[in-house]
Amino acid sequence: MPYPFTQFDTELKKTKEWFSNELSTLRTGRANPAMVKDVLVDAYGSKMKLEGVASITSQDARTLVIQPWDKSMVGSIETAVRNSNLGLQPVVDKEVIRVILPALTGERREQLMKVVNEKSEEARIASRKARDIVWKDVQTQERDGKISEDEKFRAKDELQKRIDHFNRELDEIAERKRVEIKS
Repeated sequence: MPYPFTQFDTELKKTKEWFSNELSTLRTGRANPAMVKDVLVDAYGSKMKLEGVASITSQDARTLVIQPWDKSMVGSIETAVRNSNLGLQPVVDKEVIRVILPALTGERREQLMKVVNEKSEEARIASRKARDIVWKDVQTQERDGKISEDEKFRAKDELQKRIDHFNRELDEIAERKRVEIKS
């Protein structure tokens, strides 16, 4: 009986989605609605994500336009974006909010590269933790006589193949972001 890796694959998929989402929020000089969609806004007595109270579009390469569905939300959205740790300065223009992204400096590009590397390492650590859990389970099953030693080593080889594939995917995602930061 080959070892089932469904839970492991699910964990790797979650980690990859987390990694992609984390990188999409990095401000690289190009206006991307994903940068601000998760900003929490005081709305109707509770905290809501910006994407739940307004439409967010990129007007051009350096400008985001946030249009609240309820015009009374303009002030609280402006405050939320300004107070987010994204370093953005929103400007209210009647019933919409414009966020103009400043050009990236060389120093900021270096900082962003470091953040990409840190996030990449966090994703790798998460994948190693998931691999260790599966490997311990495989070893336990072999000790308990549920699988043979050969099956244990086949499972180990398959586990390593999946980790290698996952790491290549992470590297591709990170490299795309690095190219975006450099340009």
